[in-house]
Amino acid sequence: MTLCISLSARPSNNGTRFHNHLYEQLNLNWIYKAFAPTNLERAIAGVRGLGIRGCAISMPYKEDVIALVDEMDPSAKAIDSVNTIVNTDGHLKAYNTDYTAIEQLLAANQVPTSYSVLVQGAGGMAKATVAALRDAGFSDVTVIARNEAGGRALADQYGFQWRKALDGGTADLVINVTPIGMAGGAEAESLSFPEEAIKAARVVFDVVALPAETPLIRAARAAGKPVITGAEVATIQALEQFVLYTGVRPDAEQVRAAEEFMRAQ
Repeated sequence: MTLCISLSARPSNNGTRFHNHLYEQLNLNWIYKAFAPTNLERAIAGVRGLGIRGCAISMPYKEDVIALVDEMDPSAKAIDSVNTIVNTDGHLKAYNTDYTAIEQLLAANQVPTSYSVLVQGAGGMAKATVAALRDAGFSDVTVIARNEAGGRALADQYGFQWRKALDGGTADLVINVTPIGMAGGAEAESLSFPEEAIKAARVVFDVVALPAETPLIRAARAAGKPVITGAEVATIQALEQFVLYTGVRPDAEQVRAAEEFMRAQ
């Protein structure tokens, strides 16, 4: 049996249900488990030493893990953020499928590149998001981050603006890439953007995957706004991880069934 895992400060069942359902559909003798590491360095050493084939990386480890791998794929190296590790005979190669998910969802939802954008957050997922926005052709983007060093550096890297706080600001597209609204967190019931910004937006995007209906997404739906959810991000990035781990690309119906199983918990 081949083992894949995920490492997160607050692990959920999303990845385990998605991957294990696909393993069963495709008759693969694989299993997927989620862990909350107490020591990241030792956890990655375990991936290498135990022959664990794949390892998903979630907040807050997407940057810290870089020093622990052997090779960075261009998808991770370009944004200095990792969400996937593939172990081939003890050689750990890092990838980032978050970028792919953001890129695909912006295109699938036909979000005009002329829209002004507010991105709240400056961590690993924010890097993937800002890079995808730049590469898609968005030019009016502002990074909102309390950490001036991280926020300003991220904005400057892609030619965008940085602000420490929203301070009444609005935009056509608002994107939350912070843990605000995440189940189990201290701000699980909080809105990542105020009501005024939600009402002014044309599209609301929350990358938080758990719960699928975050406070931000619920508020946006109530205001009649088109939404892009973290659950959608989770499906695409997990699918691309599955392909990297197994070398198999499931068909659309198999992915749909795995996604429904994941969300039915």
